[in-house]
Amino acid sequence: MTESAHPDIHVRGAVDLSALQAANQKVPADRPAPAAGGYVVDLTEESFSAVVQRSTEVPVLIYLWVNDDQGCVTMADTLGNVVESAQGRLLLGRVDVQAWPRIAAAFQVQDVPAVVGLIGGQPVPLFAGVQDAQTIASVLDQFLQAAAANGVTGVIEPQGDTGQEPAHDAQAEPEPLPPLHQEAFDAIERNDFDTAIAAYTKALKQDPKDTMAAAGLAQVSLLQRTASVDLGEVRSHAANAPDDVDAQLAVADVDMIGGKVEDALDRLISLIPSLTAEDRERVRVRVVDYFEILGADDLRVAPARRRLASALF
Repeated sequence: MTESAHPDIHVRGAVDLSALQAANQKVPADRPAPAAGGYVVDLTEESFSAVVQRSTEVPVLIYLWVNDDQGCVTMADTLGNVVESAQGRLLLGRVDVQAWPRIAAAFQVQDVPAVVGLIGGQPVPLFAGVQDAQTIASVLDQFLQAAAANGVTGVIEPQGDTGQEPAHDAQAEPEPLPPLHQEAFDAIERNDFDTAIAAYTKALKQDPKDTMAAAGLAQVSLLQRTASVDLGEVRSHAANAPDDVDAQLAVADVDMIGGKVEDALDRLISLIPSLTAEDRERVRVRVVDYFEILGADDLRVAPARRRLASALF
């Protein structure tokens, strides 16, 4: 079966290609999952869009899990405690991927548990698998710094144990997107990638320092390239043709949308020394696009930039 479905539920700037699959080796939980409450909400298809919009006010964490798996329950406890210690500077939204697979598909992770951040509606891959409190706290410190750099510094009040999204402050409505950004966002919602690319390109011509437009252009270009690919075919072709630049670029795109960021960067940067000048430039441009998608505050970008410079020079 060709894996190329685009769900109807979108995250602004997110790349959505195929449905998330739960872990193959699930271990039944030996205790109930922790209840929502405080700074933790359980998301549904109805509440999802509101939480995405809320990320323009306060940084949001999306926790993708299954609530009867031991590792996921352990991670939920740890993540909830770390978020609680942030005292309202973070909102944690939990998505049971078995109950809400269309929400899970929008984030394109390969396994659960996994955590994706949202800043101003833009997804930021953070980590996957069960992590300890120290590791989570370190990553979230960086995430909060990235949010502050983008002007997302709100603080929310804790809620009760209802599992419902906290009420909005009527005076804290987010500012509307710039017209060209809104045009691009609306086009992405319609899967009209050509229009979105044109809007972001025009925004960059008007303001070459528009970092959000640069990231949006890189993201929607990735989405367009992968909109109808057969994942199995792409991976098979790349494995059978390690020197085929087009095949390696294609599988790197698949890795990016699947959350395998390090694999995508390593694949392309490692390829550069053996390439002709023309192909080196093609690969360099693609890697720089990935940097735009990730953002300068992503912990993986700085070391990858150093590796890229070394490979090029």
